[in-house]
Amino acid sequence: QVQLVESGGGLVQAGGSLRLSCAASGGTFSTYAMGWFRQAPGKEREFVAAINWSGGNTYYADSVQGRFTISRDNAKNTVLLQMNSLKPEDTAVYYCAADSWTGWFIRIDQYEYDYWGQGTQVTVSS
Repeated sequence: QVQLVESGGGLVQAGGSLRLSCAASGGTFSTYAMGWFRQAPGKEREFVAAINWSGGNTYYADSVQGRFTISRDNAKNTVLLQMNSLKPEDTAVYYCAADSWTGWFIRIDQYEYDYWGQGTQVTVSS
């Protein structure tokens, strides 16, 4: 059983930056692919970014490509999401998730992910 706790959310002006962190415990972190998803009010949860178990492969949603960077530190059991050039449409609750898939490619379907954090709110003002 893996527990995930997100932190780093907050209120920022458009064009600003935030760094989200997800701390994992209770499992072998290095065997999980990790993903970030988000859910805006009135919308379905959507894929944002993911990184495979080794950190050697990443994938991003088109809407964040070039602005967001996902990374992981297997020694510290953490995954980060650096968010730059934030836009009001990035406002959402951001969730960290763990996928037991150990393949090279990235899975973006939220239903493939086994464990979820409680989420952290990101609000971008215009």
